[in-house]
Amino acid sequence: MSVYELILKRRTIRKFKPEPVPEEVLNKLVNAACLAPSGANLQPLEIIIVTNTELVNKVFPTLKWAGYIAPTGNPPEGRRPMAYLIVLINTEIKPKNGEVDAAAAIENMILTALENGIGSCWLGSIDKEQIRTVFRIPQKYSIDSVLALGYPDESPVVEDAEDSIKYWKDEQGVLHVPKRKLSDIVHYNRF
Repeated sequence: MSVYELILKRRTIRKFKPEPVPEEVLNKLVNAACLAPSGANLQPLEIIIVTNTELVNKVFPTLKWAGYIAPTGNPPEGRRPMAYLIVLINTEIKPKNGEVDAAAAIENMILTALENGIGSCWLGSIDKEQIRTVFRIPQKYSIDSVLALGYPDESPVVEDAEDSIKYWKDEQGVLHVPKRKLSDIVHYNRF
């Protein structure tokens, strides 16, 4: 599958099968993050891989899922992520704009995960102080976001945005994700 085909297929996943994500796949994701563009090649990112069941269970309540459809958008018991990647920015290396590096790295991880059959949900609405406490993260690190991972147990669909960009579930529980049309966002040579 080409990179563009992966991009077309990628959807945020919030329901996962209870199957562990292999360590070699998680390491592959982190390597993909390491190879992402980094401003001035400073490479300020570090990543905590969380697979221990006790720690996975401690991360889950620190995350806010699917604001438009909460609480039905939250992964139910037994269908929660099997692993998390906590993305950190070393602010001694890069005091400003590290989130730009993080975004590029996270997209690399999301696409690499999908290529390996792994679904993901990129979460920025998180209890950073609780995560800092649980993982004893030093203050010199800014906690950017968390990437939830697991084998998908849902298949969200994309549709053209009409009146709203709010995602929603139909009667069968299928998540619908409106996206703006290309013709609504592209401008050639002038606005």
